[in-house]
Amino acid sequence: MSAEVVELLKYLFLGIFQGFTEPIPISSSGHLKLAQHFFDLDLEGLTFEIIVNTASLFAVLLIYREDILRLVRNGLGYLSKKTEENKKDFDFILYLIIGTIPAGVIGVLFGDLIEETFNNIKFVGATLIITGIGLWYIRNMKGKKRDGDLSMKDAIIVGLGQAVALMPGISRSGATIVAAMALGMKQETALRFSFLLFIPISLGVTAKSVSDILESNTISELWIPYTLGFIGSLIASYYSLKWFMNIMQRGNLKYFAYYCFIVGLAVLLFV
Repeated sequence: MSAEVVELLKYLFLGIFQGFTEPIPISSSGHLKLAQHFFDLDLEGLTFEIIVNTASLFAVLLIYREDILRLVRNGLGYLSKKTEENKKDFDFILYLIIGTIPAGVIGVLFGDLIEETFNNIKFVGATLIITGIGLWYIRNMKGKKRDGDLSMKDAIIVGLGQAVALMPGISRSGATIVAAMALGMKQETALRFSFLLFIPISLGVTAKSVSDILESNTISELWIPYTLGFIGSLIASYYSLKWFMNIMQRGNLKYFAYYCFIVGLAVLLFV
């Protein structure tokens, strides 16, 4: 097998790997670092990570397109027609905006510092265990709060959970779902709020990085492998999120906790 083919397969594998781990609560960023470490893969800069993350964003937009269209329609409709349904969706949009602020501010101010300080495999092992503890804590919770029952406090706390997930090994979906369910949200509402909260922060990262990606020395040389990674991540993210939605309905989060404990301990003990 030629070196060029191996290189293409490397990027395709990493795209699929990131896409599969992005929606489920085991930390895609942490697993991407683990994959690069164990397979001795060197990806310069954050260009590839941003590209595959954008593919995951497209998958989320596709799956939640009906919710997004309804929120936009009713949210804008509330400005002219103040019905109860319109107000519920208007408030939901407001809470998504508020929930985005903590991670947005911390990411802009301290994103590079966090990446440099915690860019360590042992740290990923420790934070995977922390993710597992959070998932274990909510494993049997059955909340009652629906979309229309959320509050400003809920939005801020879940937003802070998303901000904590800026650290490698802390799952973004895991942190936000743990926070949401600990606040008493139903599984469906917690899942929807978590992934709709992913959209603005991911859009912000992508928009902020467009110029850097276009000016990158690697983009012109690696556009074919990057494209393969994007496609792999898009498909894997879509089916992984669909699978995770079914798991949430059945309340089987404990298995993700077991996984995080096992992998986290293995990294701390043997890497």
